[in-house]
Amino acid sequence: MMSRDFDYQGLWGVGKYGPGKWEVGIGLRICQIGTFRLRRSCRLPGCSTEIESAGTVDRCYSSLQRDVSFKSREDHRKQLELEEARKAGLAPAEVDEDGKEINPHIPQYMSSAPWYLNAERPSLKHQRKWKSDPNYTKAWYDRGAKIFQAEKYRKGACENCGAMTHDKKACMERPRKLGAKWTNMHIAPDEKIETFELDYDGKRDRWNGFDPSSFALVVERFETREEARRKYLKEQQIKKLEEKQGNENSEATVSDEEDDDLKIDEAKVDESKQMDFAKVEKRVRTTVNLRIREDTAKYLLNLDVNSSYYDPKTRSMREDPLPDADPNEKFYEGDNQYRVSGQALDFKQLNVHAWEAFEKGQDIHMQAAPSQAELLFKNYKIIKENLKYQNKETIMQKYGNAASEEVLPRELLLGQSEREVEYDRAGRIIKGQEVVLPRSKYEEDVYANNHTCVWGSWWKDHQWGYKCCKQFIRNSYCTGSAGIEAAEAAADLMKANIARKEAMEEIPEQHEEKQLATWGTEVPKELAIDQKLLADSLKKEDQRKKEERDERKRKYNVKWNDQVTIEDMEAYRLKRVHHDDPMKDFLH
Repeated sequence: MMSRDFDYQGLWGVGKYGPGKWEVGIGLRICQIGTFRLRRSCRLPGCSTEIESAGTVDRCYSSLQRDVSFKSREDHRKQLELEEARKAGLAPAEVDEDGKEINPHIPQYMSSAPWYLNAERPSLKHQRKWKSDPNYTKAWYDRGAKIFQAEKYRKGACENCGAMTHDKKACMERPRKLGAKWTNMHIAPDEKIETFELDYDGKRDRWNGFDPSSFALVVERFETREEARRKYLKEQQIKKLEEKQGNENSEATVSDEEDDDLKIDEAKVDESKQMDFAKVEKRVRTTVNLRIREDTAKYLLNLDVNSSYYDPKTRSMREDPLPDADPNEKFYEGDNQYRVSGQALDFKQLNVHAWEAFEKGQDIHMQAAPSQAELLFKNYKIIKENLKYQNKETIMQKYGNAASEEVLPRELLLGQSEREVEYDRAGRIIKGQEVVLPRSKYEEDVYANNHTCVWGSWWKDHQWGYKCCKQFIRNSYCTGSAGIEAAEAAADLMKANIARKEAMEEIPEQHEEKQLATWGTEVPKELAIDQKLLADSLKKEDQRKKEERDERKRKYNVKWNDQVTIEDMEAYRLKRVHHDDPMKDFLH
């Protein structure tokens, strides 16, 4: 028997089998298989039969093919032809497990069940509500139902009414002066407590628990009102007919408005008053077409192709079909004319106001509450007009009104006056007109606290003050000339006291400065320092400091001289480091 290679595809890759080779992996799916020789027994994935020969492989492959629903190219082509025949009605439709036909036009992604449902036959159950919970109900509470009427108070019951289904805090009865716990009388029956588990639709059903029989009262009230109205209309009609028969030769006739109110056709009422008024029918009025047939249609006004567009579906032509024609001779200027005139413009302004008010935080909606939006818009226009009027009045009071009915001066009306004004060649005024000083935004010529001059009219010793009383304190009370004299007297007295004090002061003794030595002691007059000896002492001092800094240069036998001269002392003081001196780091 000739051996053939075959391929398989699995979860971990694609491999190839050769003659006498077989490897089994978990979850592998065979794509192509042939007859081959086996040298050892093995097992195909998904098959419980142990493979010993090529025939066994074919049997295992056929069972595996049924499990994985493998289709060849020919089977797939036949399946497509069958689906096309079912859609065309040439083949019977596919039947599900309940015996119902499946529409062949349903797409495959809708008709095919998910893999985790393990569907063996075609079905549409996965598209229905297959996860329905039997615990859900559409029942509702039995209002006012009682279950038990006790005769005496029971322990744990409501202290007010005696019912076991609630406590005193949740009791809905009127609080008694003495509750049922103490009186043991008039025990209220226990309420019926029910608990329902509603589904998604049941929780959102606004009519759940509604009793249709409660609407019978509304229907009954409406029928009673209609019956009374019909009876009143019949009585009014009889009265009108009697008046008409009594005044046949008079000129009085029934007006059209009264006919509309009665809503009954007089032509159908018998003059003998023996007709059954319950069978009187109202006049049937036909709808009147408001368009006059002699008028020219709007799409025939201008036959130019590039003229205004006419929409046949909405029968609208927004632009003007004859823009160059005389406006006085045109009776139609386009639908846009109605959009920007009349109540359409007011409605547009109302919408814009509602939008702007909503953006600024107002709880207003044109479609949800149109009456509220219209009322707010009216109030807004009234307030706006009031503010505009107030601003106008404020400006007129401040600047005046040139268009008022006040009589203007004669000089302004005629443009002439007796005042002589002289101009130069450049048009500047030389004389005849007083120079107008510019006024500031602050109040001018306002005198407070009895002052006759404003603050800042007097300047002295780098201080501002009042010129009338020469005071430097602002908002002080004016003392006039008496205050000026008192201030001058006080100043003179102050000057006299200062001069007297200066005269009484003693002149301090002048001490002669003593000549001090470098080390801070007094230098005697007979002391004299030799400059040469001082220079030698300075060199010795420098040499000594070098030896102190470098101990290696110090000699073994040190000669010590304990005689200190004045020049040596002065050299030591000059070379000594003063730790408090800020320039000590720059001395050496």
